[in-house]
Amino acid sequence: MSVGSGDGRPDEIELRLGAELTNLPIIRSLTSSIAMRADFDLDAIADLKLAVDEASSTLITRAGAGAILGCRFSVSKDEIRFAVSIPSANDAKPSNDTFGWRVLTTLTDHADSRVERDAGPGGQHLVHIELAKRRADGPA
Repeated sequence: MSVGSGDGRPDEIELRLGAELTNLPIIRSLTSSIAMRADFDLDAIADLKLAVDEASSTLITRAGAGAILGCRFSVSKDEIRFAVSIPSANDAKPSNDTFGWRVLTTLTDHADSRVERDAGPGGQHLVHIELAKRRADGPA
């Protein structure tokens, strides 16, 4: 099975959907499909689905009415990276002292969050969470 563009560049998959908790099954399903296609083992797929769910739900709870959740998967030979973002009036990063953040750092090989000022109208901020999960048989 080939993952990536064949020239070493990762495949990119983007999803934009309403920031509603009822949309989480769509994100989980896409995560599972991507990880299966990348030949991840069942445990890694389950870990990644749970981590993506936690990151997405963390940001959805910060969303204002009508907000759009942006999700991006970057798939390379040995790793899947997931980035999720949401516009928010609040400029605080998601806390890394919560149980949810502990879940993210336990289930993934990398987890990070950041906030940037959105250039759009209304002075909103863009809150990001980024995760990475390596294949169990990939390089350490």
